[in-house]
Amino acid sequence: MPSRRVDPVTVEVVELIGDVVSRYHMEYEHAAASHQLTGAQARVLNLLSLEPTPMRRIAQKLRCEPSNVTGIIDRLESRGLVERRPDPSDRRVKLAAPTEEGLRTAERLRESLDFAREPLAGLSPAERAVLRDLLKRMLA
Repeated sequence: MPSRRVDPVTVEVVELIGDVVSRYHMEYEHAAASHQLTGAQARVLNLLSLEPTPMRRIAQKLRCEPSNVTGIIDRLESRGLVERRPDPSDRRVKLAAPTEEGLRTAERLRESLDFAREPLAGLSPAERAVLRDLLKRMLA
């Protein structure tokens, strides 16, 4: 089987994406810890701050087992940051939803994440839109 040459630009892009992801995770973990949260708890709280979400969908978004999400929700609930409520469209389904304190904590967490904001500020609004669209295409 003949070996394929990898385009050097592709190699560099992959390395840069890896660096961005690594830096993002480090800052996210640090910001989460400053709010006495694990990175996973912070990600769930941030997700829920956008809209109440069924636990199964949270597991899908985080690419983990539903039982892991149950533990995360239990810990957030015990801190008064999240509550479980019935889904109005299907009362058999439980939605996880942020409390008022959970929404405030999610907002403070977002405000403390400077990593993405600072480098992105160096791009024009049009460049940020192009980057967003390219990332969406890559993930589609």
